[in-house]
Amino acid sequence: MTTIRASATRTWPSGWVFRVVVTLHLVAVVAQPVFAGVYLSGDFDALGWHEMGANVVTGFGYAQLIVAIVVFVRLRVRWALPMSIGVAVAETLQYYVGEHGPLWLHIPLGVGIVVALVMQFVTVWRRPIAKQESGDARA
Repeated sequence: MTTIRASATRTWPSGWVFRVVVTLHLVAVVAQPVFAGVYLSGDFDALGWHEMGANVVTGFGYAQLIVAIVVFVRLRVRWALPMSIGVAVAETLQYYVGEHGPLWLHIPLGVGIVVALVMQFVTVWRRPIAKQESGDARA
């Protein structure tokens, strides 16, 4: 008979914070192409919205990275940190490229960031973010 510990079946508070940050991050990232589309449709004021959105997205990216470090240290959940590092690096590059104009990189990189965050969103809501034992293969 196998027993499942209660700590492995529920999401810990730091896991809930990570879920909330990833969710808000995704909402901000999905708004970015909308702002860009409004700008490309001729409303040139929307470029300011896109720039403000870039600031919000980048802020959420760094907040997600900080929470991922906490989740890694407190819960020993290893997958959250590399995912968050990858997105933070991509968003930092995206911000730089957006400021300096090469759209041939800015647009596909933005698509990749949206896809990565959708995958992270699914991952964080699919199963509990629980404390991992040192030998747990799912960690």
